[in-house]
Amino acid sequence: MKIKLIPKTTKSLLPTDILFQTPFWSRVKSCLGFKPVAFDVKSPSSKGDILVLIQPHGAGGRAAYIPQGPECGPDNQEEYGLYLEKLSQAMFQHLGSDISFIRYDLPWKSQYAEEIRQQKRLDYPRAELREMRMNMGTSQWNLRKASMDMTVSSSLIVDINIPEKKILNNMKSKTRYNIGLAERKGVRVIQAGPERLHEFYDLYVQTAQRNNFSICEYRHFTALFNTNLRSQDDSRLLFLLATHNQDILAGAIIGISNKNALYLYGASSNTKRNFMAPYAMHWEAMLQSKAGGCHTYDMGAISPSLNRDHPFYGLYRFKTGFGGRIEYRSGSWDYPFDPQKYHALVNSNNLARAVGA
Repeated sequence: MKIKLIPKTTKSLLPTDILFQTPFWSRVKSCLGFKPVAFDVKSPSSKGDILVLIQPHGAGGRAAYIPQGPECGPDNQEEYGLYLEKLSQAMFQHLGSDISFIRYDLPWKSQYAEEIRQQKRLDYPRAELREMRMNMGTSQWNLRKASMDMTVSSSLIVDINIPEKKILNNMKSKTRYNIGLAERKGVRVIQAGPERLHEFYDLYVQTAQRNNFSICEYRHFTALFNTNLRSQDDSRLLFLLATHNQDILAGAIIGISNKNALYLYGASSNTKRNFMAPYAMHWEAMLQSKAGGCHTYDMGAISPSLNRDHPFYGLYRFKTGFGGRIEYRSGSWDYPFDPQKYHALVNSNNLARAVGA
């Protein structure tokens, strides 16, 4: 298998439903200190392009991150590892010898998707088993499963390229009821401007504290909105707030690229939780995304199955109420070039979610 990379400008990246592989995202990450570069990718079985984000780390080292990429890849799942090995070696020639490792956040269908879908397993296998399968057929046996996925490996996708009534009919009855309940209680969902970002962020921090997840700094959000104001391509943001009287009960930042709307960030209040504001918010997000030409609404992280022990079990119960299907992806994989620097960075706990949501 031979893979050829041809450097190109990030402005010339091909249209895609993957927000994280767009000129828009390259500008967002440039504001946050990354160096974005892009390549056309050609192999005997596929062709496309790829956005790569370069970030300095350690003493004279750099890391390369590929957020939800490459979109192009082999049709045969058992060739995933060989393709990534060849792609990594080709990329090393272009990026320079100070690249310590490449991290891929693969959008490709998981090798275990059908087993999970058929309920033969509740979750993905252990990392060492996944590494064994991924490295089959490679010459270096060098692919490592990252301890944390940069975006999400299981996501709930709702088809909104159908009549509104059918979207509602595809939902569980309890979800439809809660959408109606929010309306009856007077919850209103409005499209907000960047001047209200600080209000959303306060709610976001409140949500993180309640649910015990790590937060992104405020500068990540300002980078998003500053880029959105200058956006001249097919990517844009949809910023919604669900309110009742003077209270903000929920909020969402939706990233739209081509025909897909992605639920990037969300927040909900500790008060008036019985008003079911998040249900109204997602419904309005679907309607506005549909009106804007989107075919799918990606609700983001979800547990792979109805597994009470999974940390995303609550998200599974909430999001599957909206209908849709679960998309099982391959997750994040590392290809180290400098094992010493790579392991030092991994062991220092500084390898943060630098690319994802």
